[in-house]
Amino acid sequence: PFALGSYAGKLAKQLGIPTVSVYQTDLGGFAKQYGLGAAQNSLQKILYRIHSQTDRTLAPSNSACLDLHLAGVPNVHLWQRGVDSNLFNPAKRDEELRTRWRGINQEKTIIGFVGRLAQEKRISDLAVLSNNPDIQLVIVGDGAHRKKLEQLLPGAIFLGFKTGDELAKIYASFDLFIHPGPNETFCQAVQEALASGVPAIVPLTGGPADLVVDNRTGYIINTKDGAALLQTVTKHRGRLDRKQMRIAARDSVSMRTWQNIMGQLRQHYQQVISEKSASQSDSVGV
Repeated sequence: PFALGSYAGKLAKQLGIPTVSVYQTDLGGFAKQYGLGAAQNSLQKILYRIHSQTDRTLAPSNSACLDLHLAGVPNVHLWQRGVDSNLFNPAKRDEELRTRWRGINQEKTIIGFVGRLAQEKRISDLAVLSNNPDIQLVIVGDGAHRKKLEQLLPGAIFLGFKTGDELAKIYASFDLFIHPGPNETFCQAVQEALASGVPAIVPLTGGPADLVVDNRTGYIINTKDGAALLQTVTKHRGRLDRKQMRIAARDSVSMRTWQNIMGQLRQHYQQVISEKSASQSDSVGV
């Protein structure tokens, strides 16, 4: 967005071509996670300015829409993401895999994370889970932070980067999914977990809170608070309606097919084209 996006937006405006921009990443929030607090406001201001130059901005969550609105970005619309619910499916649950993960304690609750192993994902906040004998933490993904995380989370199983049917089987074999990153504008991994029939624990901030109904399809908590995190897992272990939660998790995203989502995108394109044509016609009429 800082180079090509900005230039393309200005050029389109000069040529009278309608423009749609998609807000993807909370760059300011990521900068803060990497200790670059001084750059946080500058990065966000530049990004907001670029989006303000386009005719319509599509944001993936209500929290992202609110951030853009508060920054003065006009014409912001919610446009979420689709999920392949045929690939990510509860039917792919693998009891043999679950038995292998649990080891000698077959009563363990299996909690999984899927994503890039980077500092802004705050995976180190899961140490309280890794150290609990009644929990088996499973980490899927790779990245620059992996070696450090393997030291911080000695009780966790690190599976590395996975895709396709193998990843779908892993998702479906979790009891709970967790994503502790506070700066996600959406978080596709949460949606894939829900499609797999796995309730998700997500932070209070960012896009994941949009995807979860608290105490129905998962839990929205302060994931930095180790005591709250353990309390939530203990609460889940004691629930008698865990099967119903898995069904509700799946149902909550079953209509978000990529066909429906891309149909929404085409509607946004058509509306912006129509609005631009009407505006240009009015200008000619004047």
